[in-house]
Amino acid sequence: MITIDGPAGAGKSTVSKAVAAELNYLYLDTGALYRALAYKAMQNKIDIHNREEVASFCRQVQVQLKNKGDKMQVIVDGEDPGDKIRNEKVGLAASAISAYPAVREKLLALQRQAGAGGGIVAEGRDMGTVVFPDARFKFFLDAGVEERIKRRATELAHKNKKADTGAIARDMKARDKNDASRDLAPLAAAEDALVIDSTSLNVSQVVELILKRIREAML
Repeated sequence: MITIDGPAGAGKSTVSKAVAAELNYLYLDTGALYRALAYKAMQNKIDIHNREEVASFCRQVQVQLKNKGDKMQVIVDGEDPGDKIRNEKVGLAASAISAYPAVREKLLALQRQAGAGGGIVAEGRDMGTVVFPDARFKFFLDAGVEERIKRRATELAHKNKKADTGAIARDMKARDKNDASRDLAPLAAAEDALVIDSTSLNVSQVVELILKRIREAML
């Protein structure tokens, strides 16, 4: 079990996918679980700032994880939302609902079940601290906020999507605040995690640092 935590825009997804590919492991994007749940709640006109309304929604919605090639696919009420969850609005909503006990309880067992057999690179916000505290290898990927804003804008531009730097900055700072200040499982590096500041590193360099740590421990 390998966990890679960190804030939005730190490059967790790209790095996690690359590490999983190098090791022939499955890639588990736990952020997609929260995003998919938030997306479905928004579709159903749920007030994501109403804790009881969200809790009621959680008791009804069905969430599944299915293996799809080298990654795990999120299915919500029989639907694969795909790229519909990949925008700042859904990301901000996911950050908001992730503070609710009902949401975390809904998804915790699902995540642990997915990782029970090992051979997983799990990416998220609390993989090493809450979901898989006994993981053998833990990493916390960070970067300066301005660099993370720049990366997110570049990512959107590559997808031919509107990259409003001002809006990205506001949303990312709001997500950072939500993630760091929530009472339940706030964003933080596990005590036994290797913290990597990727501000001045490219993807290949970060991946190599992670693989080096793993290979040295396996000797």
